[in-house]
Amino acid sequence: MAAFSASSSPGTSNAIPPRHHGAGSGVEATLLGDYEKGTERALLIKNIPYGGASFARTCFNGLNALSGVGVLSIPYALSEGGWLSVAWLIVIAAACCYTGLLLQRCMNSGPYLQSYPDIGESAFGLSGRITISVVIYLELYLVSTGFLILEGDNLGKLFPNSSLKLGKMKIEGNQLFTLLAALVILPTTWLRSLGALAYFSLGGVMASVILVGCVLWAGAFDQIGFHERGKLINFGGLPTSLGLYAFCYCGHAVFPALCTSMRDRTQFPKALSVCFLLCTLNYSFMAVIGYLMYGEGIKSQVTLNLPVENLSSKVAIYTTLINPLTKYALMVSPIATAIEQRLLVSGGGPASLLSRTLLVVSTVAIALSIPRFGYLMALLGSFLSVVVSLLLLCIWLELSAIMEILVTGVLVGVTGTYSSLRQIARNI
Repeated sequence: MAAFSASSSPGTSNAIPPRHHGAGSGVEATLLGDYEKGTERALLIKNIPYGGASFARTCFNGLNALSGVGVLSIPYALSEGGWLSVAWLIVIAAACCYTGLLLQRCMNSGPYLQSYPDIGESAFGLSGRITISVVIYLELYLVSTGFLILEGDNLGKLFPNSSLKLGKMKIEGNQLFTLLAALVILPTTWLRSLGALAYFSLGGVMASVILVGCVLWAGAFDQIGFHERGKLINFGGLPTSLGLYAFCYCGHAVFPALCTSMRDRTQFPKALSVCFLLCTLNYSFMAVIGYLMYGEGIKSQVTLNLPVENLSSKVAIYTTLINPLTKYALMVSPIATAIEQRLLVSGGGPASLLSRTLLVVSTVAIALSIPRFGYLMALLGSFLSVVVSLLLLCIWLELSAIMEILVTGVLVGVTGTYSSLRQIARNI
C-alpha cells in the first residue's frame, strides 16, 4: 500500500496526507510505525530545525551536488551511444528533475520527514527505512571508491614512471597514486563535524566550469581541433551510455537536506529546476566538444586524452584532483556515522578512528580491484542512482502519470547494469 497519493502537480506547496499522522505541537511529531502488524513503534522528533538558506545559496549547493566527476565521463558516454543518445541525456535529466520535485511533495506531508530513510519508513515501515538506507549507503560507498580511482588515473597520467619499493614489493602507476590519495584523504574522514569542508563547496562548482573551459581551450588553441564526426547511433554501447547519463544526476540523496535548509521551502522547485537546467547545459556542451575532439578514441575520462605537455591539460587534470579530496569525507561520513551507531561506538574515540580508517581501507581495496573508472560510474548510474533517483519515488507515490519514468528507469537500470558488469568483468 502506498504511503502517499497526489493529484496536484509536483512542486506545489499542497501537503500530501501522510500515512501516519503526527501528534503533538508544531515542533514535536510522532512517526508511527507498522500498524498492520499490531505494533505501535513511535519515533519522537523534537525541535526539528529549519534552515535559513537563501534561494541563491540553495541553487549553489544544488549545482555543487549535481556537478561532479560525471562531467569527466560524459564525452565517453556520448561516444558509446552516438549523437542521438544526447536525447536520452535530456530525457533522464527531465525525469530526475521531476522525481526531485516529487521528493519535496513527500516531505510536505509532515515535518518529521527530513531524509530519504524517513520517507521510506513512512511509506513501508521499518523495512522501507532499512532498504533505502542500504541503497543510499552503497551508492555513497561506490562514489567514494570512484573518487580514488579517479585520483589514481589522473596522477598516473601526470607521473607515468613513478614507483615505490617496500621491501620486495613494488608499487607503481595508478595503484601507487590511489594509495597516496587515500593517505591524504584519510585524516579528513576522522572529522565528525564537516562544517569546515563546506567552505570548499565553491571549488566543486568552479572546478566543473574550469574543466570545461580547459577542454574547450585544448580543442580550439592546442592544435587538437573539432574534426571527428562520430557515429549517429551505437546500439551496442547505448546501455553504458544511459548508465553514465543517469550517474550525472544522482544527487537525490542530498535533496532533502537542500529542501529543509531553505528559508522559503516553496522556492525549492524553482531552485531545483535552475540547477538541472544549468547542469544539463554544462554536461551537453562538454559531451559535444569532447566527442568532436576525439571521436571514438575518447577514453573513460576526457582528461586522459589531453596531452600532458600543454598548460591547459595540466590545469584540467589538476582541477579534477580537487573535487575528490574535498568530497570524499562528505560522502563517507553518513556511512561512518551509521556504522558507529550500529556498533555503539563513542564519537571521537579510538574505536571511531579505527572504524573510519577501516572504511577508507575497504574503498581502497575495491578501487585497486576495478580498473576502469567509466565502467564503475556506469554501474552506479545504471543501478543505484536509478533506484534512488527514479524508481523509489514513483513506487511510493503510485501515480499513473509517471509510468513513463518507471519504464525509463527499468530500461536504464537493467540494460546498463548488465553492460557495466560485463565490461568490468572483461577488464579485471
